[in-house]
Amino acid sequence: MKITPTAIPDVCIVEPVVFGDERGFFFESFNRRALAQAGLDRDFVQDNHSRSRRGVLRGLHYQIPQAQGKLVRVLAGEIFDVAVDLRRSSPFFGRSIGVSLTAENKHMLWVPEGFAHGFLVLSEFAEVFYKTTSYYAPKCERSLLWNDPGLAIAWPECGEPILSEKDRQGLRLSQAEVYD
Repeated sequence: MKITPTAIPDVCIVEPVVFGDERGFFFESFNRRALAQAGLDRDFVQDNHSRSRRGVLRGLHYQIPQAQGKLVRVLAGEIFDVAVDLRRSSPFFGRSIGVSLTAENKHMLWVPEGFAHGFLVLSEFAEVFYKTTSYYAPKCERSLLWNDPGLAIAWPECGEPILSEKDRQGLRLSQAEVYD
């Protein structure tokens, strides 16, 4: 596996080695030893799988104090995946990274603990699968406002996004609880 840091070095793009021929393809989507050798040594405790239609925006979610790291990939379709640094002590605090993840490119995004995460579905539908480093804890869940001008996330144009009520009520970064 190849791990490439983004402009926020703790957020990484993970590229598996894909073997393809006329029959199709094969790749290891998770290999703990290979990830550890490439510098991403984490214990994952939960897998999540969602299916959403075009225009659905999920996020920006995070948990305090029970932070979750997430290894995100797309099984079908395309998303614009976003991570926002919420670590007050980080030189990248309040900055975001957005990348296109598709079933075709097979890239994954490592979103470490201390970040908010969300995605926008760009294809007719998308199936998103991600591993987490801690369990979902509803009482710890927080939500940032996806279009907070202070975050200045360059979401792709797709009309008005489809949001859950929880995501409509997300807080601006200036009001949100963040990590030390």
